[in-house]
Amino acid sequence: MDKRNGAIRDASTLGLPKMLVLGLQHMFAMFGATILVPILVNTYFEGEGLSIQVTLICAGLGTLFFHCCTKMKVPAFLGSSFAFLGGFSTVANLDSGIFADMTMGEKLPYACGGIVVAGLMYLILAAIIKIVGVKRVMRFLPPIVTGPIIICIGLSLAPSAVSNASTNWLLAFVALAVVVIFNIWGKGMFKIIPILMGVAIPYALALIMNAVGMTNADGSAILDFSSVASSSFIGLPPFQLCKFHLTPILVMAPIALASMMEHIGDMSAISATVGENLIEDPGLHRTLIGDGLATSFSALFGGPANTTYGENTGVLELSGVHDPKVIRIAAVFAVILAFIPKVSAIIGSMPASIIGGVSFILYGMISAIGVRNIVENKVDFTKSRNLIIAAVILVCGLGFSGGLTFHVLGTDITLTSLAIAAISGIVLNAILPGNDYEFGANPRGDVSRGLGVNPQNSDI
Repeated sequence: MDKRNGAIRDASTLGLPKMLVLGLQHMFAMFGATILVPILVNTYFEGEGLSIQVTLICAGLGTLFFHCCTKMKVPAFLGSSFAFLGGFSTVANLDSGIFADMTMGEKLPYACGGIVVAGLMYLILAAIIKIVGVKRVMRFLPPIVTGPIIICIGLSLAPSAVSNASTNWLLAFVALAVVVIFNIWGKGMFKIIPILMGVAIPYALALIMNAVGMTNADGSAILDFSSVASSSFIGLPPFQLCKFHLTPILVMAPIALASMMEHIGDMSAISATVGENLIEDPGLHRTLIGDGLATSFSALFGGPANTTYGENTGVLELSGVHDPKVIRIAAVFAVILAFIPKVSAIIGSMPASIIGGVSFILYGMISAIGVRNIVENKVDFTKSRNLIIAAVILVCGLGFSGGLTFHVLGTDITLTSLAIAAISGIVLNAILPGNDYEFGANPRGDVSRGLGVNPQNSDI
């Protein structure tokens, strides 16, 4: 048995049954967060958003592709990225130019097209890192830039959480309470799946409330099982090809800055957890290529952006099994579930109030991670340059709620608030003197860049 520092590196020595159980554990760890993304996006697109089946198969196949790109050495699972939720919300609300008369279902492929381009930006960063090295590149993306951008992502989604929760405050409060209880006081496996429990337990309560005739505040039924009854047990995921337009591309592309920082943080966290420098071998450029292409392939066929999951890093630490083969088993399970429409329909019947309650934690956590990114990297706010950069990013990210629209060559191009914030932050950081950030000098701070639902902050 390959076992170093108390960790198992070769899970095949445990036997196939135990490997399958370990794979199921990883699948459950990612499951709640991965399916929550299409559920949330469906609320933005009024039921015409992402498919849970497509999301699951893209997560599974994306993970397998990522492992191929990284020489089968990195024990990472690629689930749905929350960083792009703000972009989906913005595209759903586009009402000018060609988007003026579109239905929500017609807008979705354009949002996915923007994510395809965002995924390809990973390849650009990977090539630059390969040529000049990671430390030089990261000087242009220090915590004083990425931290406030991440804060803006979370805060811009806050109204959506309140709106969903307001449909049934009781269910929303129960969902919020369950997430808090399991995240703070949960033991073992339950501690790393607080979102899954925060969805499952309130859903069981909703079943009871619906059965006794209770309704939402507006008189509507708490649960609607019409789609469950009409769905089959076996079926193909409803793929749809993406479409491209410059405005959604400009909405989604800047978000890649945050998701790439998330990726780098997760690679640092996984390296710390398994005791291997994965940034050196197989190399950060390889992991970026795998993540970026998996994201582009997913969006190409109507899926969400993918990202490496901190939840599964927690499972690595908990189980002590660091063999990437176990992650690949979890990916296969996700692919199998994608061909069971009945499961997707049951998940899709989730009341919006439960999603709203969970989102109170989720969206706030995204912003809190941006704050943590700043704190743990010891950003010095006694320096005027740092105050200026953070101030401009926050005002741009939260102030330009409608973005800025330009009419160029016969078409309307909209720069969203997040795009304006990202551009402003990067430019100011480049031209203002005093940039002293060095990637790798504070590994604990670098790890804090993740946007996972239950991010791990390893002591390294």
